[in-house]
Amino acid sequence: MNPDCNFTFTRRRVLAGAGVGLVAPGIFATPLPALAQQPQGAVIDITRARTDPIPVAIPDLAGAGDGARVGRDIARVIQANLRNSGLFRPVDRQAFIQTAEAAAQTPRFQDWRVIGAQALVTGRVVEQGGSLRVEFRLWDVLPESQLQGTAFTAPAANWRRIAHLISDVIYERLLGEKGYFDTRVVYVSETGPRDRRTRRLAIMDQDGENHRFLTDGRFAALTPRFHPSAERIAFMSYQDRGQPRVVLFDIGSGAQQVLGNFPGMTLSPRFSPDGRSVVLSATRGGDANIYVVDIASRRERQLTSGGGLDVSPCFSPDGTQIVFNSDRGGDQQLYVMDAGGGSPRRISFGRGRYATPVWSPRGDLIAFTRFGGGGFAIGVMRPDGSGERILSEGWAMEGPTFAPNGRVLMFYRESRADSRGGGYSARIVSIDIAGFNERPIPTPTDATDPAWSPLLS
Repeated sequence: MNPDCNFTFTRRRVLAGAGVGLVAPGIFATPLPALAQQPQGAVIDITRARTDPIPVAIPDLAGAGDGARVGRDIARVIQANLRNSGLFRPVDRQAFIQTAEAAAQTPRFQDWRVIGAQALVTGRVVEQGGSLRVEFRLWDVLPESQLQGTAFTAPAANWRRIAHLISDVIYERLLGEKGYFDTRVVYVSETGPRDRRTRRLAIMDQDGENHRFLTDGRFAALTPRFHPSAERIAFMSYQDRGQPRVVLFDIGSGAQQVLGNFPGMTLSPRFSPDGRSVVLSATRGGDANIYVVDIASRRERQLTSGGGLDVSPCFSPDGTQIVFNSDRGGDQQLYVMDAGGGSPRRISFGRGRYATPVWSPRGDLIAFTRFGGGGFAIGVMRPDGSGERILSEGWAMEGPTFAPNGRVLMFYRESRADSRGGGYSARIVSIDIAGFNERPIPTPTDATDPAWSPLLS
C-alpha cells in the first residue's frame, strides 16, 4: 500500500466513549481527552484491505517495572490479532524511529509516515497493587489525528482481555465493522487411538490461548454450541447408558443439566437467538425430526414430520427461520423453513450432499459442509440458495462456525490415516468468508466441532 495515499478513518462511538463503562467483568473503560482533532472520513473498505492490508505501527505500551512487561505483552497480542485477521500489516518494529515512551507522550508523526505507517497505536500501562490502568490511543498518521482514546482499569490477570478489547476497537475504527477478538471457542478435544477416541469439551480464546478442559473424558461429548450470553453451552453427551442426550453446561460453575428425556437419540442442539429455547433433532422410530424445547418449562414442540432424517437445525439471527439438512428428497440437502415449522423449501442444488448448515450472525449467508466425489468442502451461500461459493476443499473437513461479526469462519480439517490408523490428525482452522487467509488455530490435542462465542463484552 502506498504510504502517501491519504486515507482518513471515520469517527465511531465505541466502548464507553461518553463516560465510564463496564466492558467486561472487572474491566472498566473511560474516555481519554483528545490530544488532536478527531476526523470525519471514509473507512478502509474490507475488500480493499484483503488485497492491500492496512499498515499499522504497534510499539510496546510504555510503562515502568511490571507495567513495561505487561505493555510489551499487550502490544504483542494486539499485533498478532491484527496480523492474523489478514486485513492489517503490522510495520516491522526494527523500522521504528521514535521510542514507545516518546510516542506515548506525543507522537512524532513524520517518524511514522516515513516508515509507511498509516495507523499508530500508543499507550501506557501503570501496575499498582494487582490492578492495571491501560491507556490506549489510536492515531491516523497522515492527517495527524487521534481516532480513539480510552483508559481501561482491570485486575492484572485480565491483561489479555484488554489486549483483545483494544484489538476490537482498532478493527472497528479502521474498518467500520465490529471486531471478533474478545471471544472464545469451545470445541471437542480428541486423544487416543483412531478407533477409541477420548472426546472432551475444551474452551479457549479465539487465538488458542487460555486453554482449559471442561469435561474429564469419561463420557464422549460432541457438537458444543454457545448460548447467546456466552455463559452456557449445549452439547451432546453419552453419559446416560451410552445414549446421546442434550446437556446444558454452565461455564462458570461447571453445573450440567440434561435437557428433557427424549426416548431416542437427541442430536445437534443449538440455542435460539433469545436463549430461551433449544432446537435439536430427535430420533423416534426410523425417522429423525426437528423439535424446539423451551428451557424453562422443558416443553417440546415438533417442527418437522414425515419420512427421512431432518438434522442439524440452526435459527436465523432474527429467530424467524431455521435452516437444516434433510434427505427427505432422496439425497441430503439444505432446507429453510419458518421457525414454527411451516413452508420448508430446498436451497442447495450443487453437486454433492450438504450438511452442518449454520447461519451467519449478519443474516446474509449460510455456511455448510459439502461432500461428494471423494472429497469435502466448506462453503457459503445466501439464505435463498443463490451465490454458492466454496471457500476450502480437502480430503475431510466439516463443522463451520461464524465469528460474531460474520466475516470469518472456523471449521475442522482431518488428515488421512494409514491402514493402521496412524498419521491421523484433526485441527481447527479459520478462513475469511472471501476464501483467503486460511490458517491453523493452535490446540494442545486433536480438535473437532468448533463453536465460536458471541463477543464477551
